[in-house]
Amino acid sequence: MNRRQTLRAGASLLGLLAAARLAGLSASPAVAAGFEIEKSEAEWRARLSPEAYRMLREHGTERAYTSPLNGEKRAGRFSCAGCDLPLFSSKTKFESGTGWPSFFEPLPDAVGTQVDTAYGMRRTEVHCRRCGGHLGHVFDDGPKPTGLRYCMNGVSLRFEPAADGPA
Repeated sequence: MNRRQTLRAGASLLGLLAAARLAGLSASPAVAAGFEIEKSEAEWRARLSPEAYRMLREHGTERAYTSPLNGEKRAGRFSCAGCDLPLFSSKTKFESGTGWPSFFEPLPDAVGTQVDTAYGMRRTEVHCRRCGGHLGHVFDDGPKPTGLRYCMNGVSLRFEPAADGPA
């Protein structure tokens, strides 16, 4: 294969990946589903850091092992960085070895899910049920009692330490 053929193949692959991404997710879940909290793009950009906006509103993924919340061990709860809805108790957090904060169960009525077929994969996306912000994905390789692993972007979460006692 010569250089020109290699460049064409690379460009084709990038085009296919972009098309798969566009086909896999429609508009922002908050726009598509009519969530309790709806803001304009400008309002979300004013409220969130650029990185949090990319995760929560554009379905981004942070690099593994970059979130300080991955190593958070204190009692407390993890809330949505977009709307402050409590999502996970520290009691359900576990070390998954994946590089992202992982939980085996969300708080009741905290999250929603939808099918994500981006990049040619079929996964289950997890979003905040109140504002529709993208949190991460859930997989069926977690610990008991649920067998689930909610693999979350740390920048999509805020940690609130417990005032006294376990959360």
